[in-house]
Parts: sequence; structure tokens; C-alpha cells
Amino acid sequence: MSPYGNGNLSVMPLQDFMLDGFAGGPQTQALLFALFLALYVVAILGNLTMIMLITLDARLHSPMYFFLKNLSFLDLCYSSVIYPKALVNFLSSSKVITFEGCATQFFFFSLLVTTEGFLLAVMAYDRFVAICSPLRYPISMRPLVCARLVLGSYCGGCLNSILQTSFTFSLPFCSSNHIDHFFCDVPPLLKLACADTTINELVMFAISGLIIVGTILVVLISYGYITGTILRMRSGGGRHKLFSTCGSHMTAVSLFYGTLFVMYAQPGAVESMEQGKVVSVFYTLVIPVLNPLIYSLRNKDVKEALRRLGQRHTAT
Repeated sequence: MSPYGNGNLSVMPLQDFMLDGFAGGPQTQALLFALFLALYVVAILGNLTMIMLITLDARLHSPMYFFLKNLSFLDLCYSSVIYPKALVNFLSSSKVITFEGCATQFFFFSLLVTTEGFLLAVMAYDRFVAICSPLRYPISMRPLVCARLVLGSYCGGCLNSILQTSFTFSLPFCSSNHIDHFFCDVPPLLKLACADTTINELVMFAISGLIIVGTILVVLISYGYITGTILRMRSGGGRHKLFSTCGSHMTAVSLFYGTLFVMYAQPGAVESMEQGKVVSVFYTLVIPVLNPLIYSLRNKDVKEALRRLGQRHTAT
């Protein structure tokens, strides 16, 4: 049901939304479909490869790769929450998503993205313990502790998702049913509300800012100690290896947090929908494509594991 069919405000509650997606005619939509499909397939294959590689290669059964496998799983999941529906909409004249479907999509998207933010902080802490306290590392990061850290990341993500979803979808949506985005997200949804959204915007800004600033502080403090420890090392080869490993993580962290900050943690974020679509593509699709490349191309252990897997496959 479209309560905005006559162009006037309606007091009828919404049952369905329309995802407007990207502007353009059929040729543009077909081109975007091909581009997004290619990126999505690469993201799926890349992250599945990382998960399979870490699972099958016993030499990668360490805390760092346990967290990396979980990172790949999150990238795989949150891109899959969005892009199957988005790809269908590129080729469909009907871009309807139900109210319940929109709320469900947003809940899982928020859960998975927030969990990834916490997990990146956990990965920085793992590197801090491994490099700055190597003798305590086997005890400090034993399997049970690692599992609890991952579980804690999911709990933090779930709490944020519950808060964001309940605040957003408790609003009365009666001004229009057209979401100016290609998936259900807070900024475009707030524009559809026929009530004052100041509290919702402040909550989004406060929670997102707190999570981003808090996790970035963990990362910066961890890497501050790591950098000091590496610079005191006498072995040039050891310094190069550690900088290479930590550089991969810092690259992933910078890309992820940078785009999230632009989208959610600045007061003007809600006003710029076109910018928001481009930024959203970057952190929901481009980053899941880049992360396996970042961690494989700059990681000697992963490249050797890939080589061993290739040799094993060739031998069979």
C-alpha cells in the first residue's frame, strides 16, 4: 500500500516501503547491476576462501587468524543482508520491501556492522598482547578468551542493533513510503517520519560516536604501544614482518572507521543522501572485497597457506 500516491501527506500507517536506489534509466540500472554483481561475487569468493583457508590449514590455527576468520564471516554476512535484494531491485520495476522486511534487514545490518567495529578493536588488542607481552600471549589469548571476546563483540553489536531498530521503527512513517536509498538505513528512514526526529538523530549520533571513538581509542592505544615495541627491536627483518602484519590491520581499520564516521558520526550525515549512498557502497561492498586482498597480499603466512592449498589441490 502506498500512502503517498497522491503526493500529499497521509495519516495512514505504512505497510510497505519502496527502495528508490540509484537514479537512472534501464541502461544505467543494468550497468549498475553488472558492476554490483561482480563486486558481490568477488566479496563472497574472497571471504569464503579466507574462511576455508584458515579452517583447513593447521598453521593458521592461532588467535590472530581466528579473529580474521570471524572478520571474513561478518563481511560475508552483512554484504549478503543487503545486496541480493539490491541486485533484484536493479532489474525490477517493483522495488517494494515490507515494513517487517525493512526492519529485519536493518536489524541484521546494524548487528553485523557494529560487531565488525568491535572485532577490529579486539584484533588490535590481540596484536598488542602478541607483540608487547609475547610470553603472556598463550595464556592471555587462549581459545576460551578469544571465544569470549568474539561473543562480546556480537553482544555489543546486538545491543546497539536493538536500540537503533527500536528507536527508528517506533516512529510513525506517514509522510512517504519512498526510501531514498538502496537498503534500509537510519538516515533515509528518519526523513520519512512525520514526527520530530531530533531525539532519534541525537541517539544515532551519540551511540555511533561512542562506539566509533571508543573502539578507535583501543586501536590507537594498542598500536601506539606496538609501534614503540617494534622500534626498539634490533632485528630489521622482525620489524619489517611486524609492520607488514600490523599495516594490513591498520589499513582495514582506517577504511572501515573512516567511512562509518562520514556516514553516521557527524551531525550533517542525515542531510546528504546522495553522498550517503556512495559511502554505503564503499563500506558494505568495497571493503568486504578489499579485506581478503589486504590480509592475503600483505601476509606471508596467508600466501604460503594459499600455495600449500593449491599444491594439495593439484596433487589430488
